[in-house]
Amino acid sequence: MQPAPANTRLIVALGTTQTLAWASSYYLPAMLAAPVSRALGIENAFFFAAFSGALIVAALIGPMVGRAVDRAGGRNMLCASNVVLAVGLSLLAMTQHVPMLIFAWVVLGIGMGMGLYDTAFATLTRIYGTAARGPITGITLIAGFASTIGWPITASIDATLGWRSACITWAVIHLLVCLPINAWLLPRTKKLSSAATSSPSITAAHDTTTVALSSSIDTQRPRQPWPLMMLLAAIFAATWFVTGAMATHLPSLLLQAGASTAQAIAFAALVGPAQVAARIVEFTLLKHIHPVVSARIATALHPLGYAALCFLGPAGLAAFAVLHGAGNGLLTIAKGTLPLALLGATDYGYRQGLIGLPARFTQALAPVLFGFLVTRYGADALAISSALTLMAFITLWFVGRRAAV
Repeated sequence: MQPAPANTRLIVALGTTQTLAWASSYYLPAMLAAPVSRALGIENAFFFAAFSGALIVAALIGPMVGRAVDRAGGRNMLCASNVVLAVGLSLLAMTQHVPMLIFAWVVLGIGMGMGLYDTAFATLTRIYGTAARGPITGITLIAGFASTIGWPITASIDATLGWRSACITWAVIHLLVCLPINAWLLPRTKKLSSAATSSPSITAAHDTTTVALSSSIDTQRPRQPWPLMMLLAAIFAATWFVTGAMATHLPSLLLQAGASTAQAIAFAALVGPAQVAARIVEFTLLKHIHPVVSARIATALHPLGYAALCFLGPAGLAAFAVLHGAGNGLLTIAKGTLPLALLGATDYGYRQGLIGLPARFTQALAPVLFGFLVTRYGADALAISSALTLMAFITLWFVGRRAAV
């Protein structure tokens, strides 16, 4: 049985819940680090360290979450993530001291590991099989607005009612908006036996209530393609380090590269629209070519932006921000579609968890490590981030040859 065509309602539903999940977790510290730190009498750096710990927790549970989605689909996991994130946000709202802050972020880390992109990608692959590339691109296109929506909402509530009310508001949104959407609009999927889960020919289709599966039964789990998985893990570890570093330090880098404060804010704001624009290009023009080509383009854009900055000086600041944002937008999609294209739908969630483990670690450590580089080298630290993405670019050509692309 061939996978059914993508269901627009399902993509919009999952894209919406992903937008709210990212806005209320990953993008929360940017707005709340300062007020929470003031209330607790700690340095902002300590708050971000707790957040980095949450990302590490999310990384550690990734393979287990992926395995569960492979076997039973993602509906229950995503619903559970809404509850866990709501609990974590409620704990953060009630925080009065550092130990409780750490505990709240541990719970939020579990929720992020259960409910962000990797789980959503695995859910779509469980439904659509190898035809999941379009739906994956669709939800990232919608969720690309997570910071655009989340930051103003969080900042507005903080300014009027305080940061504790902002956390409670997001917790309520998870329970009253995200949880019902995931529960009612995601299809129920039949739990697979361990033998069926290991089948190399699983495809999936769904209607409004059920998912029909066809599989060839094999009593032995297929041997994991470890060399290729390790190459992909290295590629995403390098690129996700740069993503985490730029998310934290881009405005200050632009300042040190010659921008005024107003220019730095304006140029940094170009990253979001550039991400969305790149995802539209992927959704419309690049969908007919192999994802490894999109990944190669993505890893070339950050170094190209740095080259523009080197040759043009301050006049190249906007070009750097746009090219970095476009590359990051494509990389988010590639993280879901490239393993699917190279490794297939079999064990997709589990493999994603393993491949993404180093990337989540490097992303968690990037704000601190790259901060040291910025302190020492200023804007020249971009040479190091560009070198990392160039290494990923070169590795992708080797991956392409291995995959006979």
